[in-house]
Amino acid sequence: MFSKILIANRGEIAIRIARTCRRLGIKTVAIYSNADVHAPHVRACDEAYPIGGTTPRESYLVIEKVLDVARRAGVDAIHPGYGFLSENEHFAEEVARQGIVFIGPSAEAIRMLGDKTAARQLAIELGVPVAPGSDGAVESLDQARAVADAIGYPLLIKAAAGGGGKGMRLVERSEQLEEFFASAQREALSAFGDGRVFIERFITMPRHIEIQVLADAYGTVLYFPERECSIQRRHQKVIEESPSAAVGPEQRRIIGQAAARLIAAAGYTNAGTVEFLLDADGSFYFMEVNTRLQVEHPVTEMITGVDFVEQQLRIAAGEKLLLDQDQIIVPNGHAIECRIAAEDVFNDFLPDTGTIRRLVLPEGEGIRNDCGVEEGSIVSVYYDPMIAKLIVWAPSRDECIERTQAALDRYVIAGVRTTIPFCHAVLGSESFRSGNYSTHYVRDYWNHDQPTFDDPELLAAAAAAVYDDYAQRRMPPWGPTSS
Repeated sequence: MFSKILIANRGEIAIRIARTCRRLGIKTVAIYSNADVHAPHVRACDEAYPIGGTTPRESYLVIEKVLDVARRAGVDAIHPGYGFLSENEHFAEEVARQGIVFIGPSAEAIRMLGDKTAARQLAIELGVPVAPGSDGAVESLDQARAVADAIGYPLLIKAAAGGGGKGMRLVERSEQLEEFFASAQREALSAFGDGRVFIERFITMPRHIEIQVLADAYGTVLYFPERECSIQRRHQKVIEESPSAAVGPEQRRIIGQAAARLIAAAGYTNAGTVEFLLDADGSFYFMEVNTRLQVEHPVTEMITGVDFVEQQLRIAAGEKLLLDQDQIIVPNGHAIECRIAAEDVFNDFLPDTGTIRRLVLPEGEGIRNDCGVEEGSIVSVYYDPMIAKLIVWAPSRDECIERTQAALDRYVIAGVRTTIPFCHAVLGSESFRSGNYSTHYVRDYWNHDQPTFDDPELLAAAAAAVYDDYAQRRMPPWGPTSS
């Protein structure tokens, strides 16, 4: 096992990785930008090194800065977390070239599966279902029109080299194709440095289902119960749960085995996630592979008891997987994750900024908080607005929903607007409680779910929140923690 690793990330995921390392007796090294001098993840590690800059492109995305710290700190390995350099094949190559272990798949596997067109082609060769669409990248408008004529409308234009909704356009009519094809290419080039796009048929009422996998260097590939990630805004997830209300034991194994075939064929090792779209008729279609640890991995940890960061470390250190496939595919209870992001959910989910003046995290049976901020933390414009995750477990789905709502009621965060009201509304909605929802939840329901405060209890809760915010504003603000 490693003696010291560098965590090439920030926020809650850096703290979460450090927690497992501490339990295993592994020393950790943090890096931090000028904006993160007083960030909690800096103190969560045994050592911390500044890398300068403020924006990601000046700091966490600069490969040479990260490697310079790794050399100076004398680390055995680097854990990239998620985002930033986690799916950058060139970073994985450079880490290996320095004689340092990259805690993740090889650069070759990232290259093969991180490119959506290459991954799609591999899926086709393996008989893993894919939605009808282009065979590869679409280079011209004429080619796009030919594909559109073949598969029909509506269709999706998608970036070949990235995710998170960037470089994606829904085209519902032929007259939109030219404009959206050009804008998708421009956004893909800006976001990923690669303007290639491809086209797929749009699934009308899809559910976003994903399979967590682990693969070691000895040929073992394990798949876990599915995660349902259909509650999204702008193609980015807000609430995840496991297992899905739409997937039964037999289909769970069928989808899991398809994911495992894809991972094995790519020679993939370490943790990854294979994402699918599930149609209303039960058909499923391969979408993409995330060649890293997912934000929502805790829900799978909660229903299986597996620490995925620990497994990542053991695989990267050359150990064999010792988990039993037949045991881990059976979910133990139910888990829900709510992403707590600094966003104004009543204003198109626009990011919010400010200083965290008060923070009270809910506690109790089955409740876990993965948090990247504290009182006094500054939520800036420079990084992703997700600041924490609330993860809740219970023996059944209904109990888990109730327990999560109760936890959200006790969650106090003052200083920035957050996604908590949205999460609470979703969990209380009939569509979610019945399990009958899709990735179009925000479009179809959210406007109707906004509170009107006709209910006296809602009005009292709102008044209490306003009073608390007012009281906190009158108190002297907490400055950044001194180092």
